Amino acid sequence: MTAPTKSDLRRALRAARRAHVAALPETVHALVFHRPPAALLARIGDEAVIGLYHAAPDEAPSAAYARFFLEAGHTIALPHFSARTAAMCFRRHTDPYGESDLVPGPFGVLQPAADAEALVPDVLIVPLLGFTPSLMRLGQGGGHYDRWIAEHPPRLAVGLAWDVQLCEALPTEPHDRPLDAVVTPTRVYGLD
Repeated sequence: MTAPTKSDLRRALRAARRAHVAALPETVHALVFHRPPAALLARIGDEAVIGLYHAAPDEAPSAAYARFFLEAGHTIALPHFSARTAAMCFRRHTDPYGESDLVPGPFGVLQPAADAEALVPDVLIVPLLGFTPSLMRLGQGGGHYDRWIAEHPPRLAVGLAWDVQLCEALPTEPHDRPLDAVVTPTRVYGLD
């Protein structure tokens, strides 16, 4: 029997994530990922620029983290794409409450406007489809985060995920970058 391809895994993990999120009571959904765990906060300096993502409907929600870090005095940055073929960069996100500073990007995801200040995050919190206990990550397949991490190694790269996204193993390629940690609603992987 051949091992599943990344495409096969992406389809299966998207379906599992969608089913998991659909089964969550709304009250539970509102509570998860409300505040970064202490083990993560202990590794983040006071002046760190925090790179986050604007979560798609089934992704681990990141909005409460954006509000938390802004209230703690951190600068927040979100991915920005000038076009579908452009490299990912990060731009300042100033309104995690009303999102008044965000506009639709070329992938249909809200992002800071093109005139927002360009930033290089010290801490990067990333979305994912799957992860392993050894902190390998399977993303959407565009390679944007792997390329960005290779070009701008952050002090800390952390994935946010639902527990259902844990995989025993993932196929990897030389360009795949491991994370420093993954935070789920029940556990923190890494950050020992």
